[in-house]
Amino acid sequence: MLRALKIPGNASVQECGAAFVLSPLRTVKWCNQTAAFPSIVHQAIDGTLNPGSLAMNKPVIVVLSCDQQLAVELPTALQGRVDVRACDTTEEVQDLLRTVTPQGFVADFRRTSHTGMAEARLLSLLQERFPALRIALLTPDRCPEPLQARVDETDLTHFKGRVDSQILAQTFRELADRVAPAEPSTLSRGQASANADPQYPAARNTPVSTPRAAITSTSSTRSAVPAHESAMLDTAAGSISRRFETSSPQLQQMLADLEIAARHDVTIMLIGETGAGKTYLSRLIHEASPRRTDPFLPVACGALPDDLIESELFGHMKGSFTSAHADKEGKFIAAKRGSLLLDEIDVLGLEQQVKLLRVIETGEFEPVGSNQTLRSQARLIVASNLELQPLVEQGRFRPDLYYRLNMLKFNIPPLRHRKVDIVPLARRFVRQFVQKHGVTIREIDPGLFEALLGYPWPGNVRELEHVIQRAVIYCRDGVLRAEHLPSHIVGGYAGPTNDPSVDLGHQFVTTATPRQSLEGQIALTEKEIIEQALFKNSFSRTRTAKDLGISRVTLYNKMKRYGIGN
Repeated sequence: MLRALKIPGNASVQECGAAFVLSPLRTVKWCNQTAAFPSIVHQAIDGTLNPGSLAMNKPVIVVLSCDQQLAVELPTALQGRVDVRACDTTEEVQDLLRTVTPQGFVADFRRTSHTGMAEARLLSLLQERFPALRIALLTPDRCPEPLQARVDETDLTHFKGRVDSQILAQTFRELADRVAPAEPSTLSRGQASANADPQYPAARNTPVSTPRAAITSTSSTRSAVPAHESAMLDTAAGSISRRFETSSPQLQQMLADLEIAARHDVTIMLIGETGAGKTYLSRLIHEASPRRTDPFLPVACGALPDDLIESELFGHMKGSFTSAHADKEGKFIAAKRGSLLLDEIDVLGLEQQVKLLRVIETGEFEPVGSNQTLRSQARLIVASNLELQPLVEQGRFRPDLYYRLNMLKFNIPPLRHRKVDIVPLARRFVRQFVQKHGVTIREIDPGLFEALLGYPWPGNVRELEHVIQRAVIYCRDGVLRAEHLPSHIVGGYAGPTNDPSVDLGHQFVTTATPRQSLEGQIALTEKEIIEQALFKNSFSRTRTAKDLGISRVTLYNKMKRYGIGN
């Protein structure tokens, strides 16, 4: 039998034969000391229990930043007397604050959204929820006006541009100086309630004791937060500008405009090359909208046969066509009051476009084989890797549907047009795949970034992600170098593509000699094919050779020739 009770300081008391006292940071246990358990419970209920006697004596400082170095250097600068929790996104902050009460907060908004409104609102919510929270705000040299207003109106420590960790640490020096000597991991019978070490206050100028009303079940940690405040914090966490990380001014402006559109019940069209992030951005639109508690359903129209697209979107009745063995609910109904993404909308036929226009205008449609009119309540997001205006001129896309969708059109620039994002994205993917594949990487050679910056990326972010995954897998000595990249990346030659939306420009046309064009590029292509086949078959040479239609001996000789797997 296990019983849990909420006590001050976000600790909980649990009983299971022996008494255990759990804090968010540490477990303190004494075996077979059940006699002490009732007094602990009474102190918790009366609000007299000192939570510091049950938890570690380290104040918690939350660091919201894409710069991981901050979280690494801050504890050192404060001599290890603080517990630093690093978060990359506001979602991680939100999850953390459900179980942890911070005494300090580093808000690194140097890569802020265009307006700074979302960031200023987040600071406001934090200060309302934690009035004594000590906050260090990091902004660009040109601080956005809403953040500057927040600095002028409240007690924040403001840093502009680059900041040294030692200087930043001064903001939290007083918190670190409050830390008492570390307590032992086990408590004697009498220590449980009487002899707890002195501790720092849970928050600046805040009494240690907690009223009875604060004692709640663990599952309702946020119940003390007003409902409207919690909802606004959720909205801030769903900020599109914050989650779609970019340093490109052009893209930042587009994301700021998109955030406004996302909050309203309107159809949105996204135009961008393959791999530019249309599906990911569509999901962010959904999560930033009032519909975020309902389903988000993506539909890849290009992956569906022409004769099944209508059935997939609108549903069908049993017997309406040969393979219709039962009634089927279409995506417009399955999405309920959520969001429906129609990707590759340019592949829809003219008849399907007429039905889609009707749904956009009235919400009404009929399933295939039915005379019953249904009404969709879903919000529609459409995407394409082609500009639709040339299709209208060619008679392949209806003008009325085009003008209806073109009202709120957002163009996602390709990765080669926002090179400022390549290195941060690469670092992020390295961290992701190091954790996923259990590979140790101590250092990234600058030559790797030079190679990434010199490549045109026709596959955009998706291609970069796969290239980094391959590099991490092939890294054996802990140093990630350019040699771990595919050879066409290092050479700056764009990989093969059948995507007509990709325009690589003249700057990427190679000027190789005839010998390079014939022998060199044939070898380059063969090496890439072998590497991709190996990756596809989990580096099994037997399956790879079978997949390529060659013998294992031939595969081995070619791998040796091209230096694959060394």
